[in-house]
Amino acid sequence: MSQAPATSLQDIISHAKEYGFVFPSSEIYDGLQAVYDYGQNGVELKNNLKAVWWKAMTQLNDNIVGIDASIFMHPLTWKASGHVDGFNDPMIDNKDSKKRYRADQLLEGKAEEYREAGQPEKAQELLNEMGRLLGAEDLAGVRDLIIAEGIKCQVSGTANWTDVRQFNLMFSTQVGSVAEDSSQIYLRPETAQGIFVNFLNVQKSGRMKVPFGIAQIGKAFRNEIVARQFTFRMREFEQMEMQFFVRPGSEMEWYNTWKEARMKFHKAIGLPAESLQYHDHEKLAHYANAAVDIEYKFPFGFREIEGIHSRTDFDLRNHQELSKKKQQYFDSEINQNYIPYVVETSVGADRLFLATFCNAYTRETVGEGEGQKERVYLKLHPALAPVKAAVLPLVKKDGLAEKAQSIAQSLKSSFRTVYDDNAAIGKRYTRQDLIGTPYCIAVDYQTMEDDTVTIRHRDSMEQERVHISELKDKIGYEVAMERILEVI
Repeated sequence: MSQAPATSLQDIISHAKEYGFVFPSSEIYDGLQAVYDYGQNGVELKNNLKAVWWKAMTQLNDNIVGIDASIFMHPLTWKASGHVDGFNDPMIDNKDSKKRYRADQLLEGKAEEYREAGQPEKAQELLNEMGRLLGAEDLAGVRDLIIAEGIKCQVSGTANWTDVRQFNLMFSTQVGSVAEDSSQIYLRPETAQGIFVNFLNVQKSGRMKVPFGIAQIGKAFRNEIVARQFTFRMREFEQMEMQFFVRPGSEMEWYNTWKEARMKFHKAIGLPAESLQYHDHEKLAHYANAAVDIEYKFPFGFREIEGIHSRTDFDLRNHQELSKKKQQYFDSEINQNYIPYVVETSVGADRLFLATFCNAYTRETVGEGEGQKERVYLKLHPALAPVKAAVLPLVKKDGLAEKAQSIAQSLKSSFRTVYDDNAAIGKRYTRQDLIGTPYCIAVDYQTMEDDTVTIRHRDSMEQERVHISELKDKIGYEVAMERILEVI
């Protein structure tokens, strides 16, 4: 048996659509760019990922609680956070094709060309110069650099570029009946601020003592002009964030603690160590004194799936100044009032879904000689699989179908179980493999005699005979989320 990994993102996209994981949004109207819908299997996988993250944060840690803040927030929230003034991307248009690009991504693409050509020093020099120009907000210099590097539009093939200008990524809308400046609000571009403005509400109502954390899962919205790579970069996406409030001066210790803990989580859900890496930020965001990404090796290369940031007291201090309401904590251990520092862990639910899906997509050549054939299946952790078990009668007659339905019904309250009697049993095994079902339960004539069934294991295709009474405990243990949590 030989194994070959997925060779392209298109393999992933095609499989995701064909087997009910991800669909283009509004596809009957030719879709909406960079917006996707999760299908019947995709929503189960994504919900399982969110559930295990939530449990890892709020169930395994006595000092972390969760909230669910509103998507709409007072517009001054985004003034305090810096999003109104600084949440921008440098955009440039080609005058001939009318196609819009992110200027930094054009230069990063050129740097990648240098690396592939064996010129890593030249690539780094280009990135350093780009960083210097963007840091100085020298947008004219960025345009000149693009032209000097001979970068051309992919569509027109020309270098007839407009000036570079900053484009704010927030979606705005109106609230109320009068369209005026005071009624303008935004769809939140991140979930973190909903945590910060509720810091004191949670601390006081929960009698929380620093250090403590607040976790949240929720939708965020960014008007990405250049959205690409399937669900990796979307305009509507879901974040799983935890803000951990600590005593000033202890933030780097907690930063390193959470950096290690979050890497351990990704390995626990099945992402292999060789496909994960840390990437320290050379240029820090305005609010951070340390930042690192955890990157996964997608078919298109290593990309960020989670960020760990030491945000200092930037957010709480700015909210205090703009709202005129103190955001301080009294630390009885040192008899002192202070604004806590914050260590953030922020993972994209959609990116984690994509990483999990890419990692699970498996192609193998099975059999020998003329009997060789390709087998495709999703090698998902059993606790994350959309369907945990499928009950399959060998045939639909002689009471086998009724017996199989009875078994399926008895298991449904413990874990997600489906019944399938359509087509030959070999094809049914294949269908379950393609959506990642870890266990198939075959009901045959022997079942009618001694109440035993055959469990087929997805990854090895091995089969074992067990009594019906053992199924709930045997499969239940293998698919339980505790299997992940106990190794985190």
